[in-house]
Amino acid sequence: MLEVSISLSFFLGLVFLAYVVILVRGFLKAEPERPGDPDSLDWHFLIPCREEQAVIGSTLEYLESTFPQAHLWVIDDASTDRTGEIVADRAERNAHVHLVARRLPEARKGKGAALNAGYREISRYVGEGGPRARTVVVVVDADGRPSANMLELCAGPDAFADGSVGAVQVEVRMINRDVERPLPAKGPLANRFAAMLARMQDVEFRGPISAMQIIRRRTGTVNMGGNGQMNRLTALDSIAGETGEPWGNALLEDFELGLRLMLAGWRTAYSRCSWVDQEALWNLNPLVVQRTRWAQGSMQCFRYLPRVWGSPCFTTAGFLEILYFMLRPWVQVVGSIVYAIPLAVFVFDAAAYRDFMEGFLLNGGLLLMAAYLVLGVGEFAIWGWFYRTRCEPGLSRRSAVHLGLAVAAYSLLNYVIAWRAFGRFATGRGSWKKTRRNSELTEPQPSVAGAVAE
Repeated sequence: MLEVSISLSFFLGLVFLAYVVILVRGFLKAEPERPGDPDSLDWHFLIPCREEQAVIGSTLEYLESTFPQAHLWVIDDASTDRTGEIVADRAERNAHVHLVARRLPEARKGKGAALNAGYREISRYVGEGGPRARTVVVVVDADGRPSANMLELCAGPDAFADGSVGAVQVEVRMINRDVERPLPAKGPLANRFAAMLARMQDVEFRGPISAMQIIRRRTGTVNMGGNGQMNRLTALDSIAGETGEPWGNALLEDFELGLRLMLAGWRTAYSRCSWVDQEALWNLNPLVVQRTRWAQGSMQCFRYLPRVWGSPCFTTAGFLEILYFMLRPWVQVVGSIVYAIPLAVFVFDAAAYRDFMEGFLLNGGLLLMAAYLVLGVGEFAIWGWFYRTRCEPGLSRRSAVHLGLAVAAYSLLNYVIAWRAFGRFATGRGSWKKTRRNSELTEPQPSVAGAVAE
């Protein structure tokens, strides 16, 4: 068992190291996207909402002022607060704002179901014929703040100006990454932890996740995200079927949508030079809940792998990239075991056979362990440096080192998340649980009686 664990952990370590090298190389050589004419396309924003009264008003105000030519479709998924009331009020004042009100029992069946309802409304609004070919559906979270250049870059030759591109994902950034005291009612330690957690999420999305998407440009397998996702309406039509449901029921509905589009022959693209800002979470519990849903959704999408393998739409590199993404939560479950066994044996031997262990350490064992530690931490810590040089040049070198070490510690959370996702997957628990916003965790949220039909 020990030999198998050591061999497997060594193999997994080499695979991950090779992947990191590929990511870094692509990240450093990424070219900026070329702009196009946003007026050549019709833009329709889909904003799924459930208890979003804290943010939806300001989000609509931002979108109306930044993208006045776009239509804004808010899907109120049976909210019990003032979300629907706020949207209805703005819709009365702006014909480009539309409220799609969902009621129980049809409502609250997950984000994919809400997006499908919005797709059907847009489909009816646009009608048949020519306008569908120039219509782009943009998915933005209720707290999303797309960059002002997003439509210009996504209308360019690297995106929707290419008729083979069916979907584009933009980079995700954390709008509250610089907040120094996110929890005013709590002490300095809690605030430092919350601020670092928000920064870690920004490093994660603008560092390794962005690097993965850049590599996926070459393999033709760019993943769609839940925020800043853009889809050609005719591409959605091609996978919607008779039920009018392009989004599936997986907990990772964005990744599933991208897979279905690629299986239908559409290309997917990524924009790093345009982005969408969203709120980072300041508390660990909602972050774990959110990431558990993502990991479980990836496990659910494993059923698509035979279709990807047999599809002529994927290259070998594309298949391997998707395989790696789908296997990640499973490998993390296995890895937590195979990494733990040698460590447990070492600790036991150090206690039971002190003389032997001292000889081992003095005769090269200590150097070997130091090399493993430096390599294991360094694979993650390098993103602190790249984040400073490529994303936030105002940070000091010391901050870059601290962030890098924090990234290495933050990565350990993936093993906890993988086990939680595996437990839910194995026991058949597949309910979609909304991530609670920071304001919901720190302030009481009033509700409106009778907002949801019984």
